[in-house]
Amino acid sequence: MARMNNKVALVVGGAKGIGLAIAERLSAEGAKVFLTSRKGEEAEKAAHGIGNGAIGIAADASSPEDMLAAVETVRQAHGHIDALVLNAGLSEYAQIAEITPEHFDRHFDVNVRGMVFGFQAALPAMREGGSAVLIGSIAGSAGYAGYGTYCATKAAVRSYARTWTAELAPKGIRVNVVAPGPTDTDMMASVADDVRAAIVAPIPMGRMGRPAEVAAATLFLLSDEASYIAGAELCVDGGLRQA
Repeated sequence: MARMNNKVALVVGGAKGIGLAIAERLSAEGAKVFLTSRKGEEAEKAAHGIGNGAIGIAADASSPEDMLAAVETVRQAHGHIDALVLNAGLSEYAQIAEITPEHFDRHFDVNVRGMVFGFQAALPAMREGGSAVLIGSIAGSAGYAGYGTYCATKAAVRSYARTWTAELAPKGIRVNVVAPGPTDTDMMASVADDVRAAIVAPIPMGRMGRPAEVAAATLFLLSDEASYIAGAELCVDGGLRQA
């Protein structure tokens, strides 16, 4: 039996990469999928590719107003949200001497502020038994030169998941984090071979992750199979964080 049969899922940042893989897997498992992208045409293209009645919504994840509107679209169609995935994020290189206020604000606006107010917008539509997965990163518990701002935002994701678990688990809503390591998305495909080799070298399993593998972990945490898991961080990193 499909693990998300008749459940309603909203994937924020679901038009490409890991987010798209998650939306595809949830739909394949029976969910009624809504996905967002800042670019409406990308959201519509992704939804069309998924099929099964998936709906794309133009919404900027860093805009509380856009997120409220996206949730209202889901509520008008189905009345509630069973599964929420907060995936929108960005990562730009800057060492400490190069960080500007604009660089800092861009990261925290999307990766943290967008997540907080996206969840706040969705929460009234979620009911007992609902589940949320925040897409973090193993960078949230490690230090990577040139990516300090990104790492800090992902540490915030981990922290919020624990706090929200304390607040929401008594109400029957579970919150967990999926933390990918290096993942072979289309963006990574453009990276030079020597850079790819350097990224893969410390990974015990000897390769990057696949978006479908991150999607499988996300599906598990959203499903009833994970009904007693809350406040956890599931690393999908080929053992990198343990290396």
